[in-house]
Amino acid sequence: MSERAASSTAVLVCQGRAVADGRYAVDRFSDPIAVHLLDPAEQVVVEQARTRQPPEGGRDRMAYELVWRTGMLMVPRTIAIDDVVRSRAAAQIVVLGAGLDARAWRMPDVARATVFEVDHPASQADKQRRVGDLAPTAGAVVPVGVDLEHERLAPALQRAGLDPSVATTWVWEGVVPYLTAEAVEATVGQVAALSAPGSTLVVNYQSRSLVASMMRRVMRVVMRLTRQSDPLSGEPWRSTWSPGSMRNMLSANGFETTSDADLLTLATGLGLPSDADSSLRNGRVAVAVRRRA
Repeated sequence: MSERAASSTAVLVCQGRAVADGRYAVDRFSDPIAVHLLDPAEQVVVEQARTRQPPEGGRDRMAYELVWRTGMLMVPRTIAIDDVVRSRAAAQIVVLGAGLDARAWRMPDVARATVFEVDHPASQADKQRRVGDLAPTAGAVVPVGVDLEHERLAPALQRAGLDPSVATTWVWEGVVPYLTAEAVEATVGQVAALSAPGSTLVVNYQSRSLVASMMRRVMRVVMRLTRQSDPLSGEPWRSTWSPGSMRNMLSANGFETTSDADLLTLATGLGLPSDADSSLRNGRVAVAVRRRA
């Protein structure tokens, strides 16, 4: 197993959800748990972004912009995935690369489900520290430590109690871009092997975009020049997918894609600021169902 620190991207995503909670799409989006998972120093920029009061000076402005834009990404992405989790009402939910995901603590819809949270052991330990004594809304929450790039899912999940004969909802959010295409395909193959007919896989991924890739590089250079902590430095994008290539890969593993939309489309009617549009064009959410044998 590789050694690494807990995911800094997971903190950024949590900050984004804390920014959006109670501020945007309040009738569709809610994550009151997010702020409780952040350390005090991580909450400072969240409050700045919530009130749209950017700090003076370039050094802190980039961190502010990154957190605010992440918040805008989280709204349509979270709503789309939450809607699937609610509609499927599965007894088993597996969150792959769980990070600081709070669904098991904020969604009453999972009260009868066992939620298996899969992540690297370092990130798991960090999350357990942050969760503390927060009471989950899920029937049960089972942390499962797995390094997806070096370990197989089945042994750890089955030891944790996952029943492959029961239909499962799989949530794979915010992870795919950080894995190689080979690792993504291998993981989907493992998910398929553990999925009974009727199981659902929700995949958040990035479509190919030269502009988005260049913007990430520029942001990293600016943060380095201003001596800001860069949450993206240790987790670069390693794979992007077209909707067609994602659909074909899922199909090859027995999953039929039922929907696949970009975040900008999913944001329609949510009342997000227009200057967030450029951040929403390349993120996508696909939903696929395991075919019956």
